[in-house]
Amino acid sequence: MNIIRRIPTFFPFTLFLILLIVSCVSRPTPKEQIVSPEKTRTEIESSRQVRAMNERILMSSLSSKRDPYRDYKIGPEDLIEISVFEVEKLNKTVRVSSQGNISLPLLGVLRVKGLTANQVEKELRELLAEKYLQDPQVSVFIREYRSQRISVIGAVKEPKVFEVTGQKTVLDMLAMAGGVRDDAGHLLFLIRPPAAEGEALEALEKGKAPEALEGGKGPNQGRPQTFVIDLEELLIKGDLTLNVPLMHADVLNIPISGKVFVGGEVIKPGGFPIGKKRMTLSQAIVLAAGLKPQANGSETKIFRYSEKGIGKEVLSFNIYAIQKGENEDPYLNENDIIIVPRHGMKAFLIGIRDTVRGIFGMGYSLGSL
Repeated sequence: MNIIRRIPTFFPFTLFLILLIVSCVSRPTPKEQIVSPEKTRTEIESSRQVRAMNERILMSSLSSKRDPYRDYKIGPEDLIEISVFEVEKLNKTVRVSSQGNISLPLLGVLRVKGLTANQVEKELRELLAEKYLQDPQVSVFIREYRSQRISVIGAVKEPKVFEVTGQKTVLDMLAMAGGVRDDAGHLLFLIRPPAAEGEALEALEKGKAPEALEGGKGPNQGRPQTFVIDLEELLIKGDLTLNVPLMHADVLNIPISGKVFVGGEVIKPGGFPIGKKRMTLSQAIVLAAGLKPQANGSETKIFRYSEKGIGKEVLSFNIYAIQKGENEDPYLNENDIIIVPRHGMKAFLIGIRDTVRGIFGMGYSLGSL
């Protein structure tokens, strides 16, 4: 007789319950990530600031489209149409030469490079009224704009080389590049090729940008010119004197935050990452390949933003004394701007030296100049 042992019906349920309890007990409780309130506030404030900057860029771009070519400066290869009311023989469509000139009947060769259409109209009216016509009516229309290549690189959303026509400004190009990224620093470097001329350079020199890096004048006339534009002054405080017109082959570079910037009379100006270790003033000068002969290192300036981002302080140091060990070598903060000014007398003597060398050859020497 076979005996069949019956397993109680409650046993599988009991076993399942035990396994469930064991698995819950053995499962580690996930640790909550602790984020400091200070870090959270900083990230929120940074994000708000970037949004405010990009909103200003967008609004400026939209408003500039109302009359994008009003202040356009005529340049080489532009095609302009000139009409004189009731004097058909003076009507002419002419292309601007590579030197920036045009040739017209009766008036001969005229320089129009760097002038707006309105300024050319005024000049033509004055010339015709002086010699040939009484109260001439002149109109100038720019039929074709030369193609320009302007590069936007660094911490922008769409960095690339843009093919543009007509007059463009810093804000125009930032809008075309999609605005600044969250990791963008406070500064924009404008690098201009040595052959560029015009009012944009004057606007930079006369504007409220003490961080402008000098270059491209006198003996430096074959070198690119580099300027620094404070993005907070332009985009947050609305200082439109910094929204300068751009030229063909200009490069706009917005380095990411976490760098120091060295400019003025140094051999290789630019931005340099601080890295994990702290950087001193003399180390930053070394990274910029040292001082130029015409530098005034005794008046080296550090432009430093406050921790809260409100305003900045200007500190003066004697880099020569630091290099000799006579003065302490200060540590730099993130986004510090170091500017080494030019020594007026040194620059003057070096200019004389270079001029004499150009006339008499490289063998001629002016002693220790």
